[in-house]
Amino acid sequence: MKTKIALIASCCVLMGTVAAVGAHAQAYPTKPVRMVDPFSPGGSLDLVSRALAKTMTAELGQSVIVDNRPGAGGNLGVEIVAKAPPDGYTLLAMQSSMVINPSLQKQVPYDPVKDFEPISKISSYMFFLVVHPSTQARSVPQLIALARAKPDQLTYASVGIGSGTHLAGELFKSMAGVKMIHVPYKGSGPSIIDLIGGQVALQFGSTSVLPYVRTKKLILLGVSGSKRSSFVPDTPTIAESGVLGYEITAWNALFAPAGTPVAIVNRLNQLVRQGLANADTKAVMEAQGLDATPSTPLELGELVRTELPKWAKVIKSAGIKPE
Repeated sequence: MKTKIALIASCCVLMGTVAAVGAHAQAYPTKPVRMVDPFSPGGSLDLVSRALAKTMTAELGQSVIVDNRPGAGGNLGVEIVAKAPPDGYTLLAMQSSMVINPSLQKQVPYDPVKDFEPISKISSYMFFLVVHPSTQARSVPQLIALARAKPDQLTYASVGIGSGTHLAGELFKSMAGVKMIHVPYKGSGPSIIDLIGGQVALQFGSTSVLPYVRTKKLILLGVSGSKRSSFVPDTPTIAESGVLGYEITAWNALFAPAGTPVAIVNRLNQLVRQGLANADTKAVMEAQGLDATPSTPLELGELVRTELPKWAKVIKSAGIKPE
C-alpha cells in the first residue's frame, strides 16, 4: 500500500513538473527577446537575423531585437549568450566560425557543445572555385594536374587567415594532394581585385565572384557544396570533379543558452521555419546568396559536434597556429 502511495505521489510530482514547463512555454515570451549577433551590422548574418526577428515578433507578440555585439572575432557576443539565463530571452545568431575558432585561437570563452542549446540552422552557403583566365586550367582535374606539375607555384587568395575561403583552400590542398601558396587579404574586395588583375591564380570565393564569371574576367571550375548550387546549376561540385568527399558549406544558425527548456527551443525552431518561408525573408536570403536550410535542434547539434574535429584536423594539417 505504501509503495502505491509513493508511486502515485511521484507521478503527481512529475505531472506537475511537466505542467509547469508546458505553462512556462505557453506564457513565453512575456517580455522582449534579444537576439545577439556577434558581428557588425550590415553583414549577411545581420540582415537575415533582422528579417527573422521581424517575422518572430509578429508571431510572438513581443519584440525580438537584434543586438550587434562585435569584438574578439565574434567571441564577445558568443560569451554574452553562453552566460545568459537559460530562459529563452537571450538568443545567439552565429556563423560556422563557432566551430572553427576553438582551433584557431588559444582560448575561447565558450564550449560550442556544452554551453548552448541548438535551435535551428538558418542558412548556408558554399564557395565557388574560380581562376584567373591566364591560369591554364579549365576544370578541377586540370587544376590539380597543373598544381602537381608546379608545386608551390600556384597562389590562392582568401579574405583572411582562418576564414572559410582559407580553409576551403587548405581542405582542397589536403584532399587533392597538391601544394599551393596561400595569400591572405583583409576582406573580399582586395582579394577579388588582385585575382582579376592576375596577381593571384585562384580563389574559393563567395557569390561576390559570380558577376566576374559572367563577364569572363574569372573562370568558374567548381563549387564546394555537397550538391550543385542553384546559382550555377551547370557547374559540378568539386567532389563530382574527382576530389571525392570534398565538401565545405558555411552556415548561420540560432542557439540558446544551455539549459533552455525543450518546449521553448521547439517553439523557436518552429518560428525559424515559419520565418524562412516568409517572402520578405526569402528575398533577403536570395540577395545575399544564401540558401534557407532549417534543421531540427538535434541536426544542428550533430553538425556542431561533427565539424569541430573536422576543422581542427584541417587547421592542424595546414600548420595554422592558434592566435
